[in-house]
Amino acid sequence: MIIAVDGPTASGKGTLAKRIAAHLGVPYLDTGLLYRAVGRQVAINGGDPDSEADALAACDFPDELLEDDILRTEEVGGLASRVSVHPAVRQALFERQRAFAEQPGGAVLDGRDIGTVIAPDADVKLFITASVQERARRRWLEMIDKHIDHEEEIPLAEIEKDVVARDARDINRKDAPLKAAPDALVIDTTSFDREQAFETVLEAVEEALREKRA
Repeated sequence: MIIAVDGPTASGKGTLAKRIAAHLGVPYLDTGLLYRAVGRQVAINGGDPDSEADALAACDFPDELLEDDILRTEEVGGLASRVSVHPAVRQALFERQRAFAEQPGGAVLDGRDIGTVIAPDADVKLFITASVQERARRRWLEMIDKHIDHEEEIPLAEIEKDVVARDARDINRKDAPLKAAPDALVIDTTSFDREQAFETVLEAVEEALREKRA
């Protein structure tokens, strides 16, 4: 059983995917964290995230980097979006993601191209989205709650601008662009609170699994 959860930045897909995995008792992988680690490693190496060679070299990041809270910052998120446009980087991380998806008992993966590239054979495909304004607001509140980035509060307008820029990069990249798989269920959570979003997604997953078993 493979459940693919895709969607744009700050759509809430990660939180929902993690809760679905916990509910079903299967492993969960935030594939975006892999790209954030590559972006962060590029910075550590003093490289250029827009250079495919520098980004590819950074794919050999130490596993402990995945535990660093700095990966959740806006700065590293921007780096992740930039390194993810490189085909060589996506190929380097493909096998790692595919192996996770195929483990016995199943798994839940979230990202930008799980249902279209990493696991096109997934049993359930979801595409979680929300308006740009709502996604920026959620990200802004998350940053305040976690006190990440800088002591000075980043203006909401700046977060919204960054969300728009990331969307453009993710949607327009030549290799594995962000898009819903043809057979994915698109769920817009703009008007949902966390519990409403979870209940809606869980119902969709359970219905899809019932149909698979029928």
